[in-house]
Amino acid sequence: MADRQRIDREHPIGGEMSDILSGLFRRFQLSYLLRHYSSIPVLALFSFMNGCLSIGIMALAALVTDAPFVFPSLGPTAFLLFYTPTAPPAAPRNVIIGHAIGAAAGYLSLAAFGLQGAGPAIAVGVTWSRVLAAGLSLGLTSGLMVLLRAPHPPAGATTLIIALGILRKPWQLGVLMLAVVLLTAQGFVINRLAGVRYPAWSPVQEEESTRPEPPRVRERA
Repeated sequence: MADRQRIDREHPIGGEMSDILSGLFRRFQLSYLLRHYSSIPVLALFSFMNGCLSIGIMALAALVTDAPFVFPSLGPTAFLLFYTPTAPPAAPRNVIIGHAIGAAAGYLSLAAFGLQGAGPAIAVGVTWSRVLAAGLSLGLTSGLMVLLRAPHPPAGATTLIIALGILRKPWQLGVLMLAVVLLTAQGFVINRLAGVRYPAWSPVQEEESTRPEPPRVRERA
């Protein structure tokens, strides 16, 4: 029964959060908690607290500045940063470029159909122009992320947020990208503090592939 309350590398229900927790517990010398780093309830509590902290910081910034630092696609990005931090979609390069592609594609789609000044679809209703803008924005985002090798699934939500008119002003898109950068920086600090090999920019696999191979030692006959 106790085994059902724990995870390991063979049971990835908790993603890489157990690695983050064990690293943090070691960093702060919490020997008692270290024995429970892979417990599912402890992982769930960590996920809860980290989610509150991640979005709470953005919500506080939004409250102080009266700017849209909180938007729906930030939630899945935060989850990726702390659930699978070494996976390619969670790398800083993919997070920032992915959301930038989504924001640009969404605004371009608004401009293509003359919707920059239209109200949000949820308030004024859905028109054919809005349908076409949404389709174009998601298509552009998906295609460009593949073309630029910067896949980040939450960016698909970002582009629809803009194409549907929820955020549509250029300054709002600037705030959106600032929030993405701040969240990525938070992910970098926490993961590196835990000793997780969270990349500085490109995905881990790409960084490893660019490293020079160590010299080979010739075997003596």
